[in-house]
This record gives sequence, C-alpha cells and structure tokens, in this order.
Amino acid sequence: MYKNKFTPIILPIIIIVIWYLITSVLHLVTSYTLPSPIDVCISAWDIIQSGELFRDSFDTLFKVFAGMAIASIVAIPLGILLGTYTVLEDICTFVISILRPIPPVAWIPFSILWFGIGTIPAVFIIFMGCVFPILIYTIDGVKRTDKVLIESAKTLGADDWTVLTKVILPSSVPYILSGLKVGVGIALMCTISAEMIGSSSGLGYMILTATNLFDTGTTVVGMLTIGIIGLVLDYIFGKFQSYVFW
Repeated sequence: MYKNKFTPIILPIIIIVIWYLITSVLHLVTSYTLPSPIDVCISAWDIIQSGELFRDSFDTLFKVFAGMAIASIVAIPLGILLGTYTVLEDICTFVISILRPIPPVAWIPFSILWFGIGTIPAVFIIFMGCVFPILIYTIDGVKRTDKVLIESAKTLGADDWTVLTKVILPSSVPYILSGLKVGVGIALMCTISAEMIGSSSGLGYMILTATNLFDTGTTVVGMLTIGIIGLVLDYIFGKFQSYVFW
C-alpha cells in the first residue's frame, strides 16, 4: 500500500497550531504554565547561540553511550552463557528476578554515595537500567536458536566454540539488537532522571535549572531535544536492523 511521506507530520502540525492558538491568540494559559511556540523558538535560539544546547546534548549522549556500552559488555556475554547453560541460568535467575523490577532511579542515592556527583553516577544509573533488558533479550535469543541447527552442526563435527560463533550467536543477533533498541529508550529516561538529581551538566540538569528559574521556554526546548534524540536513535537502530537482516 502506498504511504504518503507527509502523513507523519500532520498530527505534529495540528498540535503546534492548537498550541499557538491557546497560548498566543486566545491566551487561555499563561507563559509560566505553558510557553507559546514563539517563546520556545526564542529560547531555543538563545541557547543554541550560547552553545549550551549542543554542550548539554553532547554530555547527555556521552553518558547514554557509555552506560549502554558497559551494559552491553556485561549483558551480552552473560546472556549467551545463561542461555546456553541451564545450570548457570538456574543459579542466577533468582537474583535477576529480584533486581530486574527495581526502578533505575531507586539506585540514585547509592550512586551518589558511591560515586559522588557528576558523570560516573549517571553512567551507573544508565547501566542499571539497560543491563537487564539486554540480558533478557539475549537469553531469549539464545534459547530460541533452532535445536536442529545445533545438532546438525555437532553431527558435522563442529566443536562448542564453532557452534556458539557460527550458529547460536548469529541466530541471537536479532534479539540482541531488539534489546539494545529497548535499552536506548530506557537509557535516555535514566540519564535525564540522574542528571536532575546527581549531576551538574546535561539536558536533565538544564531542564531542572530552567524550571527553577521559571524559564519554561528552555524547559520545553530541553524536553523536545530529548524527544528528537530518541527519535534519531530509534531511526538509526531501525536502519541498522534493516541493513543487517536485508
């Protein structure tokens, strides 16, 4: 079915028009309650000119990718092991089941106590938020590997390492990528929460500072920037998945 490329922008345009009408034309709400699109554009221009927006965005992205990288280094190999060896999974399942439901923001007090204020505690919070989705998706991917393929490889003389690298791992890649895609969204949410409480830089800190100063225009700019970053990262992951599984 033909898809009109302009369809996705219809709703955003409607929202902006309604937003403009209730703030700048009808004056149904004050600028402190909800800034108008014009106020947001002015705030955006100011912090772009000052370099603050790019500086804080880069800082937030650095934390996101650092936390994601550490979580991936831990979760993917561990997930492959737990998915392959049932005994190891039985040993770890109880602990994973207890830790997994704990919200990442619940670790903020400990992250501050252990690491102080700055980048490291935020990276730790992101790690705690991302490691379990990646781990669970990896375990699921390993377990869903076709047993016939594994037995066929062994019948042909493949050793355990060959079965792992040539059969199990390629079969698990789609699930691992799905886990990473879920992890990116969680990482952004964790970063903003951590920056609002235990950091002195980044988009979360910028939003918190602007809110305390009643600069709602900058607050909205920060929120929209987070949304745009999430949209871009989701698009990149989608394209990468399409490329890998073409």
